[in-house]
Amino acid sequence: MTNDIYDPTYVAALFDRCSNNYRNWSAVSSFGFVRRWRRECVALLPKNVNPDAVAVDLMAGTGEVWPYLLRRLPSLRTITALDISHEMHTDAVERLHDSRADRITHLEADALTSDLPSDHADILLSTFGLKTFNQAQQTILAQQISRILKPGGHFSLIEASDPKGWPLRPFYRFYMDSMLPLVERLFLKGANDFSMIGIYTRNFVDCKHMAKALTDAGLEVTYRKHFFGCATSVSGKKPIAHNVGAA
Repeated sequence: MTNDIYDPTYVAALFDRCSNNYRNWSAVSSFGFVRRWRRECVALLPKNVNPDAVAVDLMAGTGEVWPYLLRRLPSLRTITALDISHEMHTDAVERLHDSRADRITHLEADALTSDLPSDHADILLSTFGLKTFNQAQQTILAQQISRILKPGGHFSLIEASDPKGWPLRPFYRFYMDSMLPLVERLFLKGANDFSMIGIYTRNFVDCKHMAKALTDAGLEVTYRKHFFGCATSVSGKKPIAHNVGAA
């Protein structure tokens, strides 16, 4: 297996191994902040969407954001859940309630190369998947997001970040880089997978590069910090092109 932590095969294998513990461990290790940030990500989307709107959840994981999304946008026709990890999809399917199962379409694919149709989604979101892309990949992802969104469609993406400039950052980094790996090894049978979060967030820094990439891809973008920059987000929409008639 490749040692490149941004190679899609590496990322898929990493999350396959994490899938059984991902939901509970991510909530506990973040002191519940991941749930708060998922709600905040969804809250950046407009409440009013077209009837039968289509949503795409990129790097969907085990679908933790779906209840928040469906509560905010009950008229959504379907959510396409895209993730590169087979085990994440399997775990998500097993957890779906009967009343929700017919509204979720699962697509096992790499977000950078997916064949989702152009102008497909009214809503697009991602929670905690951006850090697994380097800057070159983020540029490709931004182009994919612009292609997949319908004109007038909205997006919201949030990611754990490195809060540079925050006075408590040294404690944050100590927890992410030292304590989290130790706790994982003690309580998850010597695993060393979730500790990759520290490496990914340090390399990722924040959503500023993604904001620029989305802007360059023709989208309207707003960048935000959450809890002193421990998470950052980008949200906005794809403009509707207006044809200018001949004089």
